[in-house]
Amino acid sequence: MNAIPLEQEIEYPTSDGQPMAETSLHLRVMLDCIVGLRRRYAGTPDVWVGGNLFLCYEKGNPKAKVAPDVLLAKGVSKWERPNYLLWQETVPSFVVEVTSRKTRRVDQGKKKTLYERLGIEEYILFDPYGEYLKPSLQGYRLSRGRYQPIPLAEDGSLLSRTTNLRLLREGERLRLADIATGERVLWSEELDAALLKEAAARRQAEERLRALEAEIARLRKT
Repeated sequence: MNAIPLEQEIEYPTSDGQPMAETSLHLRVMLDCIVGLRRRYAGTPDVWVGGNLFLCYEKGNPKAKVAPDVLLAKGVSKWERPNYLLWQETVPSFVVEVTSRKTRRVDQGKKKTLYERLGIEEYILFDPYGEYLKPSLQGYRLSRGRYQPIPLAEDGSLLSRTTNLRLLREGERLRLADIATGERVLWSEELDAALLKEAAARRQAEERLRALEAEIARLRKT
């Protein structure tokens, strides 16, 4: 008779050895969301954002797992988890799947059913290539324990209550913007460009100040 393994002996998976995303575009959209959400919540100590890691949802059963592309959880500490053990954490409130024709059955079937059962408040689907999802941005929100479609605005954007963000397709990518202010969450390359522009403006201001100081010093000598 085989002994039942103790809880501390059970190893929960951290990787399946598969590529992080189906295509480079799927990866870019995924990272846009993860990095953007992390910047937005950088000053909030009890909100954690991750992605492409296993969410293990049944204690003692390492096969009970799912890998959301993007995951946001509230009421948890910030640290780089190897996986997300649901019985040790809070239920995530927001999940995004960057979907495709290849993953549609899982994303619209198994994952949707599971996320609903786990109590994940909002589930967002984005099809960057527009392969099958019409419209290509769709979402669901829990209402009395069941997912209901989130109505889209006239411009096709989707309002997330859990994050207070507007999600909008922009080209082949997904834009996040603050609902209250309309301020866009910059993509990494946009942030880099803004920082370079700010640094250049600061150098110009410093050069003008040095020139002014030199002119004042010259005038004092005359």
